[in-house]
Amino acid sequence: MNKLLIALTSLSMVFLTSCGKTDTKESSLKIAGGTAHLKVMNDIAKMLKEKQPGVEISINGGGSGLGVKSVGEGMVDIGNSGRDLTQDEINKYGLIPHKIAIDGIAVIVNPKNKISDLTLEQIRDIFSGKIMNWKKLGGSDSKINIYTRDSKSGTRKTFAKLTLNGAKIIKDAIIVTSNGNMKQSISNDPNGIGYMSVGYLDDTVKGVSVNGIAPTIDNIVSGTYKVQRYLYSVTKGEPTGLTKQFLDILLSSEGQKAVSKEGLIPVK
Repeated sequence: MNKLLIALTSLSMVFLTSCGKTDTKESSLKIAGGTAHLKVMNDIAKMLKEKQPGVEISINGGGSGLGVKSVGEGMVDIGNSGRDLTQDEINKYGLIPHKIAIDGIAVIVNPKNKISDLTLEQIRDIFSGKIMNWKKLGGSDSKINIYTRDSKSGTRKTFAKLTLNGAKIIKDAIIVTSNGNMKQSISNDPNGIGYMSVGYLDDTVKGVSVNGIAPTIDNIVSGTYKVQRYLYSVTKGEPTGLTKQFLDILLSSEGQKAVSKEGLIPVK
């Protein structure tokens, strides 16, 4: 009899422990990756929590490379990317990219800077180190301080692809780790130049026109502003459970209004 009671007790503990693990997993969601996504992710998280108050959602940046790797290796449920996935990434991890928004990448300078328009050739020459003084562009006689994102950044990869035509960003460029840090850095440096998601533009920095076209929502929608990209939320396989609920909200009319509110362009 004692052996039977012990066996039944053990079975009950295993069952309860198993149920506890399942409940924990189903009540939490982990998201990481591109920083252009962060404001929208936080908005959608609030919407999901209103529907399910007990849900725990962690949202972190780290860049597109980290987002893709983290979701591929099962460390997070959603990996955000501001660049297209490579075929190798898709094949290796079984990833599925979900388009959630359209974003422009703005070249930015300090509001005190006289420069308001640059050609693609000038942008390439600045970031590759051929032009090193604002005077050559009609600005003050001051050294150009170049700011760039780290190698994991999808914003950096897309910016380089669309503007630099194969040229490399100079090695001594100042590296920042997020769109928010880029905005803060340029707002504090009268001689700085960088680039970031249009969704982060405000009056603390100046978005420079490229070939005469300003980085505005209307110009991105019309296609006249060419430095633009899709933003993706990436899953490993088809989304299920809380991951699917989160993405369903994000791609709903309510979620796409949040996309628009945060300075990005809805895909639906």
